[in-house]
Amino acid sequence: MKVLIVIPAYNEAENIENVVNNLIKNYPQYDYIVVNDGSRDETGTICKRNGYHLLQLPINLGLAGGIQTGFQIAFAHGYDYVLQFDGDGQHQPQYIEQMLHQMEMQKADIVIGSRFINQKKPKNLRMMGSNLIQKMIYFTTGKNILDPTSGMRLFNRTMIKRFAYTMNYGPEPDTISYLIRCGAKVVELQVTMKEREAGESYLNLKRSIQYMIHMCMSIIFIQAFRKKEKLV
Repeated sequence: MKVLIVIPAYNEAENIENVVNNLIKNYPQYDYIVVNDGSRDETGTICKRNGYHLLQLPINLGLAGGIQTGFQIAFAHGYDYVLQFDGDGQHQPQYIEQMLHQMEMQKADIVIGSRFINQKKPKNLRMMGSNLIQKMIYFTTGKNILDPTSGMRLFNRTMIKRFAYTMNYGPEPDTISYLIRCGAKVVELQVTMKEREAGESYLNLKRSIQYMIHMCMSIIFIQAFRKKEKLV
């Protein structure tokens, strides 16, 4: 199995070394690429200095653009699986093998690293938004995704091609909702994630609220009525 870990990074100078060095030292069986999405800090400089596998984007394309670029590389080089993996240190690579096993055993198209299969969601504003997105996906697809906002996702070859070369495919819950409607099999695996150790998340309170509203509107009014596509 050829696995490519795609690490989109925007202003992750304080975290990127720990993330990539851990992969290199402890998980050399997996390939990786850092997609530096037009960072304004030293992310790119640090990656170059360490000799990391790096793709520099000249401007900030956002998460969707960075991920799509990584998927295009994966498809062009014949990778069987792509793991979307954050550059902030929250995702833990010890779960990759379990996610691969889950994908093969269940013949899944997407495996989501979920924080909330065996754990309850904390009661805060962000998790209220996650609950709302969960309900919207269930309402439109009948599928209960317990951690729809998790950014740790494993994709098979079919999904790699779709995300690489299809317009309007972003690595977000609304696309997951649409793909379920198209017949994609999406499963979850319990994982544990760390808190961000350094730097600041792009999603502050205001942006988090805007994100949740946008996702819910997209799932209900766009993805639910979008023409289904054949995935193969």
